[in-house]
Amino acid sequence: MKLQFLGGAGQVTGSQYYLEADGARVIVDCGMHQEREHLARNWDKSPLPLRDIDALLLTHAHVDHCGLAPKLVAEGFRGPIITTSASADLIELVLRDSAEIQAEDAAFKQKRHRKEGRREKHPVKPLFTMRDVERTLPLVQEAKYEQPTRINDKVHAVFHDAGHILGSAMVELRVTDHSAPRRMIFTGDLGQWGRPIVRDPTVLTEADYIVIESTYGDRLHENHDSVESQLEQIVLEAVAEEGKVITPIFAIERAQELIYHLNRLLHAGRIPELPVFLDSPMAADANEIFCRHRECFDTAAKEIIANGGSLLRFPSLHVCRTVKESMAINSLKGPAVVMATSGMCTAGRIKHHLSHQIGNPACTVLFVGYQSRGTLGRQILDGNQQVRIHGVMRNVRARIRQIQGISGHADREGLLKWLGHFQRPPRRLFVTHGEPEASRALAEAVRQRFGWDVHVPEHRETVRLDNGES
Repeated sequence: MKLQFLGGAGQVTGSQYYLEADGARVIVDCGMHQEREHLARNWDKSPLPLRDIDALLLTHAHVDHCGLAPKLVAEGFRGPIITTSASADLIELVLRDSAEIQAEDAAFKQKRHRKEGRREKHPVKPLFTMRDVERTLPLVQEAKYEQPTRINDKVHAVFHDAGHILGSAMVELRVTDHSAPRRMIFTGDLGQWGRPIVRDPTVLTEADYIVIESTYGDRLHENHDSVESQLEQIVLEAVAEEGKVITPIFAIERAQELIYHLNRLLHAGRIPELPVFLDSPMAADANEIFCRHRECFDTAAKEIIANGGSLLRFPSLHVCRTVKESMAINSLKGPAVVMATSGMCTAGRIKHHLSHQIGNPACTVLFVGYQSRGTLGRQILDGNQQVRIHGVMRNVRARIRQIQGISGHADREGLLKWLGHFQRPPRRLFVTHGEPEASRALAEAVRQRFGWDVHVPEHRETVRLDNGES
């Protein structure tokens, strides 16, 4: 068996792993790189023999795990793209939205560069087009949780619920060679226990090799019980100042969780009724997909629906699909909550809202998701006094707030809790999908608590698993 780390090593985004096992050639995830220092990697030609790959397995629908699928297809991949049913619907949404955003951003940058008189050595163009997306979608095949999917006669994949977002999965590859049967698990993004709407992560007990994420491998989340209290305080503060709460959101899961919490606060009378804008056509479409896949809901969410309640709707929630509706928000007076994509402020409508409001001391910029190093969101969260938005340096005068407990990722103790269910040590644990210090911290915590063989791989590193030689 040979494992290569083509992304998600030494970084939080861009997850992509290549495994050769008993004649099977498999890619697990093919995410887009979103950190500023790694953006150029999106344009690198794949080093893999794409026409010979047996399958691409996708853990979930976030762009940093599935976003390069159309590029792989454009470069020659023709195999099946296997994922869960809910993820299949969401991935179509994500890829179409990504193609549109890339086209819009390329056009916007070209216009700005012409205005500034720039002469580009490398013309701005989309990473892939809608035509590439249309060639990708027919390759998508749905897999059911807990049921083996054949890769070849000796290798099968099993998808287990990861508890991260709707349809998210851990991928277990079972190599059934009778001389040395092996199990390898890729966690994808591992969720927290007790989060709203989605089920808890599946507990697994046997593996020879594990590739685990470490987004929050060096820290703990705040108490879950405080999420709505923090949100209540932030909204009331904005209401008192008659300012807006501008919230960068990930269109899938984070948007739905925030709507869920706001709905509960409004229903309980803990915050006054005020306009709440979901300024993301993609998030609005994701809401509809959520409603189609109630099989992924946890018991509490199913009970709310069974009792006639609504998870994702309330009277003061306004869904903005058109650019005109989005622009109208900026002329609105008084307090409001504005949720807009993208979640790390790298593209989309959130940048327009920030350009209008980030210099306003009455405004609050609220982060409810992880901000990768080098992104605009991370620069704001780190306290930069000035940030560049749409080519213009803008002073940061808005209040900057963050709610940690709403994260879709398990923290250090959550990751250790999940690992603690294994009945015997794996031959090796690989710690990926985290900033270097987070990955190293989790690796050391695992060594101290369990005494396992742990390795933090580097980008493009190759490991031969049966003998442990790199």
